[in-house]
Amino acid sequence: MSDGDGKGISDKEKESALQNEKEKDTSKDGNKSAKSKATTPKSKSPAGSKPGSGVKSPKPAASARSDKKGTPTPRGKGKSKVEKVSTPAPSSVDGGADDVLPENAVPLFMTSKTQEIFGCRCDEDVSQEMPFKLIPKQEILDDFRNRAGVCDFTPIKKDILDYPGDEILVVYDYDFKFGQNFYVALTEETKEKLLNPPHDKDGADTEGGLEEEDLEPVIYKYIPPEAKPWISFGSEVEIYEETVKENREKVKVLYKRKRKEFGAPVTFSDRDVNDAKDGYIECVSYEDKNFNLKKMELDKGLQAIPESNASGTQTDWTYPRNANTQYYPREFSEEQQKKMEADKNLQNFLNDAAPRFELALQQNEIMNVFYNDWLHLGDDENTLGSKADNHLKEYQSFTDLQFSKDKKITCIQWHPTIKGVVAVAVSQRLSFDDRVDHGGKIIMNPSLILIWSFTDPIHPQLLLEAPDDIYSFQWCPSDANILAGGCYNGQVVLWDISAVADRLKQRGQNKVKKTTVLPGFEDPNALKTPVVRYCAVSSIEHSHKARITDIMWVPDHMEINKLGEPKENKNTQCVQLMTCATDHCVLIWDTRPIKIQQTKDDDKGPKNPMGVPNTFRHLDLTWKPLLKVQLHKSEPGGDHSPTKFTIHEKQGTRPPVSKVELADKESSTTGGFSYNKPASGKEKKTLQDVKTHFYVATEDGEVVYVDWMPQKDQDTGKIQTPKPDYYHTIHDGPVSTLQRSPFFKDIVLSIGGWTLAIWKEGVTSGPILHSCADNIRLTGGHWSPSRPGVFFVAKADGSVDVWDLLDKTHEASMNQSISATAITTLFPHQVTQKQQLLAVGDNSGTLHILEIPWSLRHPTNNEQVGVYNYFEREIKRRGFVVERWDFREKEKREIEAEAKRKAGIAPNVVLTDEEIEIKQKIEYQNYLDEEASFLRELGLLKEEAEPLPEI
Repeated sequence: MSDGDGKGISDKEKESALQNEKEKDTSKDGNKSAKSKATTPKSKSPAGSKPGSGVKSPKPAASARSDKKGTPTPRGKGKSKVEKVSTPAPSSVDGGADDVLPENAVPLFMTSKTQEIFGCRCDEDVSQEMPFKLIPKQEILDDFRNRAGVCDFTPIKKDILDYPGDEILVVYDYDFKFGQNFYVALTEETKEKLLNPPHDKDGADTEGGLEEEDLEPVIYKYIPPEAKPWISFGSEVEIYEETVKENREKVKVLYKRKRKEFGAPVTFSDRDVNDAKDGYIECVSYEDKNFNLKKMELDKGLQAIPESNASGTQTDWTYPRNANTQYYPREFSEEQQKKMEADKNLQNFLNDAAPRFELALQQNEIMNVFYNDWLHLGDDENTLGSKADNHLKEYQSFTDLQFSKDKKITCIQWHPTIKGVVAVAVSQRLSFDDRVDHGGKIIMNPSLILIWSFTDPIHPQLLLEAPDDIYSFQWCPSDANILAGGCYNGQVVLWDISAVADRLKQRGQNKVKKTTVLPGFEDPNALKTPVVRYCAVSSIEHSHKARITDIMWVPDHMEINKLGEPKENKNTQCVQLMTCATDHCVLIWDTRPIKIQQTKDDDKGPKNPMGVPNTFRHLDLTWKPLLKVQLHKSEPGGDHSPTKFTIHEKQGTRPPVSKVELADKESSTTGGFSYNKPASGKEKKTLQDVKTHFYVATEDGEVVYVDWMPQKDQDTGKIQTPKPDYYHTIHDGPVSTLQRSPFFKDIVLSIGGWTLAIWKEGVTSGPILHSCADNIRLTGGHWSPSRPGVFFVAKADGSVDVWDLLDKTHEASMNQSISATAITTLFPHQVTQKQQLLAVGDNSGTLHILEIPWSLRHPTNNEQVGVYNYFEREIKRRGFVVERWDFREKEKREIEAEAKRKAGIAPNVVLTDEEIEIKQKIEYQNYLDEEASFLRELGLLKEEAEPLPEI
């Protein structure tokens, strides 16, 4: 019976069918109750039995009864029987009452990925009621080839290959009875037993007999529908109105062609769009005024909300009135114009007013009348430093005959909070071979960081002891008592100077104490420089395999997890480090413990014999990196060896933290540093605006742009650092400086070898400024902290170059000799608004403090805008150069093609895949022939005698 004929069943027939069903149900319920009483003593607690425990629970017959009570589902016209398909009971599939794995069946665990591949997802494609899934054998074999050992069928691969059939049965184990979520039938007999389980012969005394009685089909009488007259309710009018009708004449188009062009041969060829004047036609959409469609009906819903407006005024309210004015220009007639031009009074007025008007115009051109003298009152020459000064002045110098003599300064860092305090790292002036030869002497010499103060230029205030020479270190931006450094042997070191921090804040108090001490009672250790031992050092097995050349604290508003994702850091403290070395990797370290094993009482002071604070006791000798960024090259031939790096984010860009967040923050601190357990990834939100790409400079003079977030490699399938987006070999030596501009986050300065370059993030074709090779090797550089267009460059002859991009871009604006030996590093520092110092370290262990003149520290008017416009012009110039390169390359190819055509050489023909394969086979056969002839000449290949022809 069709869907339209289903209305023909009358109510009387339904009532009669329902009555018959009730009688059958009453008789069956009586039989079931009698049988249930007989079976009650045997089953103790069927209701409380767990799924898969082997106890069969009575199967509900709701589905069968719902089919009887409701209208039967029609199968076809004229059929009155409801067809039902019986499925095997889940209890028989699960292994029966004994929970025994069927013979020749093997449990198998299938991951969610494998379930998606074969279409057997748990509780979606297969369920407890329908646990069977037939998988073609060929699909499993294809999965072996695609995923190899990752395929979940690998443990039974041999059984799969020996399986005789084409389809393999997989059964869903809902309750994990056999230890896995699926089990596989390995023979055809097992598959048949599972799909068609044997039925009990005594069906009258079991539940199967009851279920078969319940599944008896219900037969209805079919009564054909009666024809009734059509009654119109107006729907045909709406249909007629919605019908599309032709209201305009059809457009007629006539195409003409010359008779001689019919049947002419046509040749097609490819050409570029730009080669022809009308190479392409752009069809822009426009409004066609020939069509003016009006909406016949429009439904709109509006909700009016009263607008409230609160305003206040102190003026007297006046009555508003409308006023307008309209006028026309008054023009003189020709006679009036002639009369006024001849008037002497007008001529005398113009002669008197013209000189004064010209003088006012000249004054406006010479002087800016809108200049505010009060705002620029502090820029006079009577301030610290004169405008006429244009050279660096020696302010102070520091050297120690015991600790820094005959050593080179490797790194300089100004104290972030205390003025007049600077730290320097010194190391031996030895090569790697010399270090190996004199290893015993080097071990006896301490590796130190010297902290100097302007109050005492002779003796250092503090000495920080390290396990090996330090080549880079940095103060913690959020806690000035914490330092992190990188050693020559690749280890990372942490110091905590909170116990002796007051010594750095004292200014000239040591001299006063000398006068108060009685003669004969002087303390011999009063003037001795304290030595601070490191708190923690990284594990040598998990550290860098070469000397650490650069180190940086991750800004306090972010942190990086193990997957390389930047997360929000709510602790307002820097807790992570980034280091690089020439062992082809950049490492990210976390200073927080995995589990908090300390208490506040344990960290109040030094508790060990060496007097070392317990701030980082949880990291000492067990510290491992959180993430490793391996710098692979895009092409084979080794990896990049980084020497410097810079990220897009910088310290100080954190949004302000409310007082409530600071009050709720719970942290256990020692010396102002927090070592709380890292929060879980669910508690932190990902910072979407943080760029994970960063610049890396290498030992070979390359500048690499790479992403630190690991990704899945398409070739190997492993999670690893992606290959660089691009890199350029610009410098002719190791890069010693890679720094972002403090005014433009996307402008990067790189110095290495004998050249320097300025890069723009986003420009992939190369640097926007590249200097010519200098006569003297460049050893370092740094941006000016106050002028956007100025940076300082250190040189190997002991001089310093000052570059001013607004003055000159092809050479340095100023050069000044500072030391007799090579300068190794420099660092400018803004002390106050009117004073700026430049710290310069040389190869003899001397620290020079220079005062930067007024002209190099004071920015000119709109200097930042001018430098920005210069960078934009260079970007456009770089784009034009790349475009010309492409054009010249294309022109060169066209000239070569034209020369070949004139010479009679056939142009390059694109071969098909079959032709390429045949060509490769011929070349390989020629290679084998040449190899055989070469071996034959050497006597390494014996020729086989040709057999005699058979008669």
